[in-house]
Amino acid sequence: MKVELSLFGAFKAHDPGARIELEVPEGARVADLREALDRHAREHWPSYRPELLKVSAFASETAVMRDTEALVPGVAMAVLPPVSGG
Repeated sequence: MKVELSLFGAFKAHDPGARIELEVPEGARVADLREALDRHAREHWPSYRPELLKVSAFASETAVMRDTEALVPGVAMAVLPPVSGG
């Protein structure tokens, strides 16, 4: 199953379009998408920091999702790194 993933924060700097498409198995969960992004990033992004992905959230078009939740076919996702302000 193909998943369109929007990139935000520090992840956005790795891709000019701020959007990538990843392949995950049918019936995949958010954890599978996290693993697919990690593989993609290690292969394509020289300045990738894996520790940032570990603390980032994933969201559908309507909600922040847990790693155990199933992905819905055809629904775009986003990776949201933590932010801070002052």
